[in-house]
Amino acid sequence: MPKTADLFVRHEYDTLVKQLQEWDVAYHTLNSPLVDDATYDRARRRAEELEKEYPELAIGRNSAAQTVGAAPSREFKTFPHSVPMISISDVFSEQDIKDWLDRVKAGDIFVEPKIDGLSYAARYENGTLVRALTRGDGVTGEDITENIKTIADIPHNIPVHGVIEIRGEVYLTRADFFALNEEAATAGNKPFANPRNAAAGSLRQLDPSVTARRRLRAFAYTWGEVSDRDWKTQSEFIDRIEKWGFKTTGRWCKLAHGLDEIQAHYNHITDIRSDIPFDIDGLVCKVNDVAVQEKLGSTANSPRWKVAYKFPAQQAVTRLNDITIQVGRTGVLTPVAELEPINIGGVLVSRATLHNADEIERKGFRKGDKVLVQRAGDVIPQVVESLGHAPDSHPYHFPTQCPVCGTDVVQDSNKVARRCINTLSCPAMIVGELEHFVSRKGFDIGGLGAKHIEKFVEIGWLKSPADIWNLIPKYGTQLRQMEGFGEKSVINLDSAIKSRKKIDLHRLLFAIGIPEIGDATAKVLAREFGSIENIRAATLEQLIAIDGIGEVMAKEIIAFFADHNTSRILDELLSHLVITNPQSVIRNPQSEFSGKKIVLTGTLSKYTRDEARDILESLGAKVQGSVSAKTDMLIAGADAGGKLSEARKLGVAIWGEENFEKAIK
Repeated sequence: MPKTADLFVRHEYDTLVKQLQEWDVAYHTLNSPLVDDATYDRARRRAEELEKEYPELAIGRNSAAQTVGAAPSREFKTFPHSVPMISISDVFSEQDIKDWLDRVKAGDIFVEPKIDGLSYAARYENGTLVRALTRGDGVTGEDITENIKTIADIPHNIPVHGVIEIRGEVYLTRADFFALNEEAATAGNKPFANPRNAAAGSLRQLDPSVTARRRLRAFAYTWGEVSDRDWKTQSEFIDRIEKWGFKTTGRWCKLAHGLDEIQAHYNHITDIRSDIPFDIDGLVCKVNDVAVQEKLGSTANSPRWKVAYKFPAQQAVTRLNDITIQVGRTGVLTPVAELEPINIGGVLVSRATLHNADEIERKGFRKGDKVLVQRAGDVIPQVVESLGHAPDSHPYHFPTQCPVCGTDVVQDSNKVARRCINTLSCPAMIVGELEHFVSRKGFDIGGLGAKHIEKFVEIGWLKSPADIWNLIPKYGTQLRQMEGFGEKSVINLDSAIKSRKKIDLHRLLFAIGIPEIGDATAKVLAREFGSIENIRAATLEQLIAIDGIGEVMAKEIIAFFADHNTSRILDELLSHLVITNPQSVIRNPQSEFSGKKIVLTGTLSKYTRDEARDILESLGAKVQGSVSAKTDMLIAGADAGGKLSEARKLGVAIWGEENFEKAIK
């Protein structure tokens, strides 16, 4: 009988799922990874372990084991994948590979490099390239057809009848990456962090002519939908697509017989990794026989017949020149290692986080140390350990006062972070809060970037969000004389600020930076309470009664609005705004969807997932991400999977698209 999760287990699981969702969006949609692969993998494995031990956790939540990628950007047209692009399970050791081989009981294993780029799916009909999509969330991808056509490695026509979808990876060589960043530096633009980010950002340009200038390359390695498959093995498929004009990683692939040959090839690729002209982060091991692949099938989120054998993080030795302190919008002091610049896996690393005071003390970091640095998961730099102190070095003493404003630093009980408590006038905190306030999910004020905010805070023009609406009326004349500003830029900024005088309630709630409240929870609060006044007056009992809001989050909300200074700043801000609340607008309160908890799954032929969600919410429904015993209805489109099975098991009402369309009409 399954064990019941206690409060601590639930809190750990909810925290992990929230982190994974944020990291997925940052990696797949924004092309800006927040953590390294190793950290992500640990969090995901832990969440999956908890789901196995306590199955109830995955009911009514976005299961960590079922999530692949992130929702596609709304800037692109989207299309459903004819065959879902599910992820590959990761393994990290020879024992892991042995265990996998014991499970699949297959003969030959096709081993190929795992490219660190952006996945694509190119659809050909009667030999002509008709559409190309990104992975997106694995079910729906972004339409990048015109951009894909600019890449010479992907043929526009192939000698094939019927339908075939070729899948692969778009990437940049390290040489082209360095050249691209040199061009960016010359033009005064921000450089890309690494080749993967550069490739992803280049492929997802709205203007294909920009993509065409970015030196993108592409490998092909598998297939999706195919109307007439006549190859019997993975290796035969690779030979076939090479003849059609696709580029593959064939020269670095191996057809291995058993564990020893797989491990030998892994060791060989590890040794020559720096000589391979593009970034890889492991090897993909596939059962070679396609019939066996089909027999083994897949779990909810990954095929059983292939695994990714990941590399350990790349490392290098350099000097720790200094330890500096960054102060974030919540006042937390984060120590940063200022390093002698070192090239690690094609990226010049000069800074890395040291996390907190305890980490510095535990690992004994000092200025002048020789240190081991790694790009964990080949993305985020980390200082692993000190390899020796300089003769005249001294232990590092963490500041007891904020390095920005001089206020005393405190450490809350049971927390490692140390923070500045000068929430009203610490310039670093004000800058961080204002950057969050104008960010994309907040007020989204174009033209008010980080450098401008820093400057305006420094000269005293901005002290709180309300000051943004006084910026042009009070300081417009001085602003026109400031370097980097002219009449046109001031007019544009004034227009951008005025256009945000009318704001949706959920955007306001996100922007003001309530602890624990992200975009999704802000929408829930807006829908449930209807107005900012109701939310400010909400009790603990009212908040906890809302599905998805626990006691910790509820207490944070109450404490935020109870703070005298917060209330004063919020009142000043509200005097400039007109607040709307589309989350609470119900087009037909008597509809059969009103008040119902509904889950969408599969692919609808006439609506995108977002369009269907908007329609349901306008009719008073509460659209959820996963099925639970409290779900009233599941609306299932084509290719519905695990959610449909769960709904049947729980006796939830199931509707098809035809029922849905009749009801909304």
